[in-house]
Amino acid sequence: MQNIDFEVARGEVMALVGDNGAGKSTLMKVLAGAHIPDEGRFWLDGDEISIDGPQTAAQKGIQIVYQDLALCENLDVAANLSLGHEPTKAGWRFLPRFLRPIDELEMEIRAQQAIDQLEVRTLRSVRALVGGLSGGQRQAIAIARAVGAKSSVVMLDEPTAALGVAQTRQVLNVVRRLRETNHAVIYISHNMRDIFEVADRICVLRHGQNVATWRTAETTTDEIVVAMTRGLDQGGKHVR
Repeated sequence: MQNIDFEVARGEVMALVGDNGAGKSTLMKVLAGAHIPDEGRFWLDGDEISIDGPQTAAQKGIQIVYQDLALCENLDVAANLSLGHEPTKAGWRFLPRFLRPIDELEMEIRAQQAIDQLEVRTLRSVRALVGGLSGGQRQAIAIARAVGAKSSVVMLDEPTAALGVAQTRQVLNVVRRLRETNHAVIYISHNMRDIFEVADRICVLRHGQNVATWRTAETTTDEIVVAMTRGLDQGGKHVR
């Protein structure tokens, strides 16, 4: 991957597309701090920043939701949303944090706030076990966890893969809500129908390089597919 010039604005869904091996996952992992690039510069809200690991990226509000979601099926929704940063009861500060009793009520309140922020309508209770939820509900929970970490940039890796029509609709509604809450959303998918439904712009990668970026309303599926498979010539025309 080289010479990538990529940007996404707050309140925007930027789709990142390309064939397998085009560099989508690599770019996403670089932005999330999982891979350290040999060179390059990053800006966030106009300020140059460094990303030297996942913790640094998370501290700067850059969150990634991988395709496997990394949820604990034996825990309920509230516990999953607070995993690793559970609120503890007051008056126990003399103990190490990992020994302090968890404030279950506060954890439940925070979880409900995260769910309400994304307007997830299909979840009846934040005390429901994740193992009993549908694929669309699990994806919404994973996105809510990223948002609950005070994120400004949320990257979604194939969020509708293997989902049915109704579940896909739930997830796309959550993605739209991310846009409305002023997040910068990077949306990786092979599903062109979903991309054209939810994305504001589409960036095409090919062989680890930018091909072009289009406003969704100003391009077509055929144009995107040709750019993914054949690229563009120096004049911006499709390479036949």
